[in-house]
Amino acid sequence: MHPAFQTAHIDHVATTPKGGDAAQRVLSSDDFARSWQEITSWQGYAPSPLASLDGLAREIGVGAILYKHEGPRFGLGSFKALGGAYAALRVLQRQVSETLGKEVSLADIRAGHHAETCAAITLVSATDGNHGRSLAWGCQRFGAPCRIYIHAEVSQGRAKAMRDLGAEVIRIDGDYDASVALARDEAEANGWFVVSDTSWEGYSEPPRDVMAGYGVMTREACESMDQAPTHVFLQGGVGGLAASVAAGLRQYWGADAPRVVVVEPELAACLYASAKAGEMRDVQIAEETIMAGLSCGEPSPMAWEILEDEASDYLTIPDSIVAPTVRMLAHAPYGDGALEAGESAVAGLAALIAARQNASLSAALGLDATSRVLLIGSEGVTDPDIFAQIMAEVEHA
Repeated sequence: MHPAFQTAHIDHVATTPKGGDAAQRVLSSDDFARSWQEITSWQGYAPSPLASLDGLAREIGVGAILYKHEGPRFGLGSFKALGGAYAALRVLQRQVSETLGKEVSLADIRAGHHAETCAAITLVSATDGNHGRSLAWGCQRFGAPCRIYIHAEVSQGRAKAMRDLGAEVIRIDGDYDASVALARDEAEANGWFVVSDTSWEGYSEPPRDVMAGYGVMTREACESMDQAPTHVFLQGGVGGLAASVAAGLRQYWGADAPRVVVVEPELAACLYASAKAGEMRDVQIAEETIMAGLSCGEPSPMAWEILEDEASDYLTIPDSIVAPTVRMLAHAPYGDGALEAGESAVAGLAALIAARQNASLSAALGLDATSRVLLIGSEGVTDPDIFAQIMAEVEHA
C-alpha cells in the first residue's frame, strides 16, 4: 500500500441527516422513471459495469467494495453522458413545445422531426470537461447549436473533445465559478438556454433533469446488488452526483439505504464547509486540484437540499492520494480486474483506503470488516495525456 494513504490528512465532519422528504420531493420517482425510459432507448446504451474489488477489500479490511465504472458510458468516458445530453433534450422539448404551441415528445425531438426549430435554439453551459462533453454530444445528436465555457485550467485535451463534437468552446481566465457566471450572463443577453448541473434562484428544471439522468446509473447499480450496501462514498463538486445517487438509493432501498459519505478535494470543499457551518457556504478556490471535475466552490442549492436530508459524513482528501489510487486500479496489485480511471473517479476510493489506515476515522465512519461499500467511478480516461502522466510517475514503495 502506498505510504501516502497512511500519512494523508483527512478532515471529517459528521452531521445528523435531517431525514426529510427531499429525496422524494426534489427528485421524484417519476423524474427517475422518465429519464430511465428515455436514456435506455438511446442508440449505444448499455449498463456500465459494477466491479467487485474483492482483493482490495481484503487488503483494507472491509467486506466488499463495489465500483461502478462509468468509463464505457456511451463512448464519452463518464457518467456525465447521462445528465447533460438528457437535460439538453428536455430543454429542447420544452422550447419546441412552446414555439409550436403544442406538446411534442422527447422521441419526436430525438428523431429529428423538429430539426429546423431545434437549430434555432442555442444551448450553453460551463464545465470542467465531462458535463460539457455530454452537452456537446447531445446537441450534436439533437441538432442544436452548443456553446461551452471553460476556465483557465481545463486541459487542452478536454477542450478538443468538446470541439470535436461540434461545440464552440470559450476559454476564460478565471475559475469554474467564473465560467458559470459568464455562461449565465451571455445566455441571458442573447436569448440562449443554459443547461447547467447546478441550480440557482429561479433556475431548477435543467439541473433536476441532469440529476434525474444520473439516476440511470444508480438504478443499474441497485439492480445488480442482492442487498443494500452499508456505505456509499460519493464525490462532491457542486453536489449533483452525490444528491442524485443518495436520492436514488433512498428511493430504491428505503430504510435500508446506505450511510452517505461525501468526499471532496481539500482544495475545493464547499460541501464540507457547508456541513460544518450547518448551512450552504461558498469557498474560494486558491489552487486547482488534480481532481478537475470536483473543482467547484459553490454548492448547488437543489443538491444541498437533498444532502442535508441524506448525508451523514463529509470528508476532504489531499491530492497526494489521487495518483496512487489511479495507478492502483490500473495495475490491480490485489488480483482484481484492472480498471482505467480518471482523477475525479477515484475520490471515494482514495478516501475509503485512507480511512481504513486510521482506526479512529474508521470507527467514526462505522467502517469495519463487514462493511459493503459502493463507489461511483465517475469517469474513465477522459484526458489521455493526464492519465499517461499519472501512470508514468514513479511509485514509491
